[in-house]
Amino acid sequence: MTPKEDKKIKLRFAPSPTGPLNIGGVRTALFNWLFARHEGGLFVLRIEDTDKQRSEARYEEDIKKSLEWLGLSWDELYRQSDRLERYKFYLKKLLEKKYAYYCFCSEKELEDEYEAQLSQGIPPKYSRKCVSLSDEEVEKRIQKEGGVIRFKMLEREISFHDLVRGKVTFDTRLIGDVIIAKGLDEPLYNFANVVDDFEMGITHVVRGEEHISNTPRQIALQEALGLTPLIYAHLPLILGSNKKKLSKRDLAKSIFDYKTEGYIPEAMINFLVLLGWHPKKDREILSIGEMIDEFSFERVQKAGGIFNPEKLDWLNAHYLRSKNVDELIKALDVFIPEQWKKDKERMRKVVEVERGRMKRLGDFVSLSNFFFKLQDYDKTLLVWKKSNEKDMLENLKLIQNALVSLEDFSHKSSEDIIYPIAEARGRGDVLWPLRAALSGKSASPGPFELLEILGKKESLERISVAIKKLSL
Repeated sequence: MTPKEDKKIKLRFAPSPTGPLNIGGVRTALFNWLFARHEGGLFVLRIEDTDKQRSEARYEEDIKKSLEWLGLSWDELYRQSDRLERYKFYLKKLLEKKYAYYCFCSEKELEDEYEAQLSQGIPPKYSRKCVSLSDEEVEKRIQKEGGVIRFKMLEREISFHDLVRGKVTFDTRLIGDVIIAKGLDEPLYNFANVVDDFEMGITHVVRGEEHISNTPRQIALQEALGLTPLIYAHLPLILGSNKKKLSKRDLAKSIFDYKTEGYIPEAMINFLVLLGWHPKKDREILSIGEMIDEFSFERVQKAGGIFNPEKLDWLNAHYLRSKNVDELIKALDVFIPEQWKKDKERMRKVVEVERGRMKRLGDFVSLSNFFFKLQDYDKTLLVWKKSNEKDMLENLKLIQNALVSLEDFSHKSSEDIIYPIAEARGRGDVLWPLRAALSGKSASPGPFELLEILGKKESLERISVAIKKLSL
């Protein structure tokens, strides 16, 4: 492969398939994708799987399916394990030019060196013990010991302009000679990254601020190889509600865990884009088209973005309410018991009446199960505030008698016949026990919605159950 000749804006998301894709990774992918689309450029997915011990095919599949679920389509796909010969080519160039060298120091030697430097108050870095080994000695020791390849870092300052943070400067004397490969066939992150970005024509590197310390290493490698410089943007950390780094539990949660809980792509994207970026007029609800139109790094903040689960729930509830019933039924399909699906007419009515109470698709079953089977409940549930069981019993009997002669159990018809009783005996004293009798829950849709959905036969049976409870 040769570097791309066109000057088109091109960004990449480069995850390692060593675990499920989490919130931090998806936020990085989203910002890369939005900027690429805003600029009319290209978005590359690059699977960085050179860590043979930890990389797994199932995690690569998870990454791809996660991005597809969110609608973050890529224009090109690469896998580092397919590119080992390219890394070997550039490693040889560095070795030939003496910009890199083999190191044979043991872990024990390096630990002792590190401790000695610390004890003297010297910033610890590799001593270059192996830099002057002859080619003959290197060749002999490679055969016996293997050895790693270190990049010979020039001692100087490296500065770059970050689109989020402005000018950033590092003193390479504090870095030392970094290991860039475990041998010609095992390139490490910083080195493979540099080669890939050049050959794939990447123009902008957008990633989390935890990677900012890698940037001077990568710039030094680019310069040594005579490669095109890149533009960098390091995104703020995602913080918990306590304004500290997200816990290991939060970071371990994959994007598919959120899907399983019933969050939908529109809400996830809207939530993630606000973790470190803000639109004009500080709006909370944005379509994907609006995000693309407005996205720029000028509106990315330096301070950490606060991960607020309540805000995610609020956004998800908003997008659920915005869907029509057919869309919701389709989205709910994997959450609904098969038995419920048989009564399609009831399902439509239940979804319609419960849509306003759902925060997540996963809430639907617990909110709506009483429509399909009445659970046992304590009779105290039927008593309104400071009223008593006797009055509740009388009111339910009056309601039962009124409903027996009613054929049309529509919302309006049942309301017309029950409201006069409620006006005479107290709204709460009449409507509360009716609703509780129909649902067996302290929270549910209103009694007239329940009557319409349950129908005459089931509604009267449930009222009879309540009357029996209060009669005991």
